[in-house]
Amino acid sequence: MEMKTPGRRRPLAPRIALGVLVALAALGAGHALLWRAMAAEIEQGFATWVQVRRAQGWRVDHAAPVRAGYPLSAALILPNLRIEGGEATLPGGFVLQAERAVLRVALPRLDRLRVEMPGAQRLRIGDDEYRFAADTLVALVPLEGGTPPRGGEVLAERLRLSTPAGPMAVGSARATLDTSSTATEGEAALEVTATAEEIDLPAAPGGRAAAFGRRIAAFGAEMALSGPVPPGRFPVVRAESWRDAGGTLEVKSLSLRWGPVGATAAATLALDEGLQPMGAGSIRLTGAAEALDALAEAGLVGRRAAATARAILPLMSRPNPAGQPEVEVPLTIEDRTLAVARIPVLRFTPLAWPAPDRER
Repeated sequence: MEMKTPGRRRPLAPRIALGVLVALAALGAGHALLWRAMAAEIEQGFATWVQVRRAQGWRVDHAAPVRAGYPLSAALILPNLRIEGGEATLPGGFVLQAERAVLRVALPRLDRLRVEMPGAQRLRIGDDEYRFAADTLVALVPLEGGTPPRGGEVLAERLRLSTPAGPMAVGSARATLDTSSTATEGEAALEVTATAEEIDLPAAPGGRAAAFGRRIAAFGAEMALSGPVPPGRFPVVRAESWRDAGGTLEVKSLSLRWGPVGATAAATLALDEGLQPMGAGSIRLTGAAEALDALAEAGLVGRRAAATARAILPLMSRPNPAGQPEVEVPLTIEDRTLAVARIPVLRFTPLAWPAPDRER
């Protein structure tokens, strides 16, 4: 009986390798298609935003955009970005000029846009100009299909600024913003939270406020603007309507650590008949004696008033949980004057609201 020779089988390893190569090629092609789609969506979204801003009277200019970021992210680089406008809201308007801005979406956070601003930047608000740069300066904006973003977050590390008062620096800062266009009376239409650390102030002329020092160790704020915010083009008309509807700005917390002085405050603010801030609250203060000396030295508090306040400080002080003497006193803002325990400490310049006839 004749035996049949079994057929030759191909080795298994080459077939597995070929399958892996095909799968990797398909995966790479799919990833490339996804990247191109993401980059195109970023570019189209920015183009739509520019059209809307220009229709509102803003000017937006930039050099030719460049796609970048492959393979880990999809990015659109905007060289020499300039955004200008806002004369209807701010006297003199608003100008932001960036050496470069980068719009980026990265896996797996396809629901978040990163707006990066490396290099030198310039910001002009009215007649005041600020030049700044940072090791990290990023805005994180949530992407929601079919609706404009309701808020976002800004992060900064080693921020250096050139201000009208002189150079200053911020070690780190963070701010979050959340808005609600459907807020009713008593609900928050705008919520803002901000923190900053290691703030080096411009040199004070003539050694003013020397007891405080040039570095603010930490600052924090949490605020909520009640709704509804009236629609309209003219800020002064909107402000009047908001005031007449009982609108308030609630300063939920304000904290400061500056040299020997530590302070926490809370207040509720509104607009008076002249559309100037008014309100009341309270402040808890450690290092009150040092604060009075610094304010008197700066000429913000009369020496006689400072001496009187120092005399009654021991009667007002209570030990805080850390055992430090702490003073809690009322705050008021009225007639553009900030008073602490009924002692005027600061006079504000009036808010200048653009008149409707200048906005047309």
